[in-house]
Amino acid sequence: MFKQHKPLSIIYNAKSGFHASNQAEFYEQIINRLSKHGFEIQSFEISSQRSFDLLMQKVLARHRDCEHKGVIVAAGGDGTLNAVAASLMGLDIPMGILPLGTFNYVARVLNIPLDLLEATEVIATGTTRNIHVAQINNHIYLNNASLGLYPLFIQKRELYNQRFGRFPLHAYTSSLDVLIRDRKELKLEVEVDGKKYPVKTPLIFFGNNQLQLAEMNLKIAKCAELGQVAGVVVAKSDKLTLFKMLWQLIQGNLEKAPDVYSFAADEVKVHSKRNKLTVAIDGEIVEMQPPLKITVRKNALKVMVPYDSAPV
Repeated sequence: MFKQHKPLSIIYNAKSGFHASNQAEFYEQIINRLSKHGFEIQSFEISSQRSFDLLMQKVLARHRDCEHKGVIVAAGGDGTLNAVAASLMGLDIPMGILPLGTFNYVARVLNIPLDLLEATEVIATGTTRNIHVAQINNHIYLNNASLGLYPLFIQKRELYNQRFGRFPLHAYTSSLDVLIRDRKELKLEVEVDGKKYPVKTPLIFFGNNQLQLAEMNLKIAKCAELGQVAGVVVAKSDKLTLFKMLWQLIQGNLEKAPDVYSFAADEVKVHSKRNKLTVAIDGEIVEMQPPLKITVRKNALKVMVPYDSAPV
């Protein structure tokens, strides 16, 4: 009897180094392992179509036409995972992860190995888990979204990465550079479950990844795990306060930083008199029109995880 192959699509970012010519042998090992488990594999570079939506239409078509829905694999960092996840929300097709980012918080919180061959085995032989996905207006975030200084951190970090290569240290050196040169303050009204608070802040941060929040020693990590909006706001913008905040962040004790407040809610809205706000979403910079509405869509995304992975 004919056995239908299971479709598996790998969506990768060429900038991450996946499928690079000098790693052809390693790439072949991944393909061979997946093929042995009965997958019919195609690879798609993330910028190969005019738009990512067109690419995902092409990818999803080969999965929807099969009795076995297979797996759609995101091979890259936060931006790649975010883009793929946004297209799989609410679908029966699970997302597999080949972690190629700097910090790989999504993979780590789900106990997906950072070794790519081991992560391949999880894609082929693991189980699916539904995870919470946070949303800010019409954009999702798996790790975090933020306003104020953080988008500047991201932009400066990318300059460091382009010049010197991708290293975790650049997340801190770029932050220090921004604090010295580019301090800014936002005048906002933050509405937390219907109650409004006027805020002048250089930074407001929303986290969806409980591991990232836990590494900062923030109590709201548990709230993110339960599917609430978890937020942090800095109440002062003077240089001393910001340097103390950065030092506590490096130490993993952000909760102890002066004038830093954390909160959790079912829904948060950010109001501003500005026409647009610059928002960093999982490492990508987006211009958004206020008000910003932040919620969490519970159990909205299926992800391949190890069988022995603890519940999230």
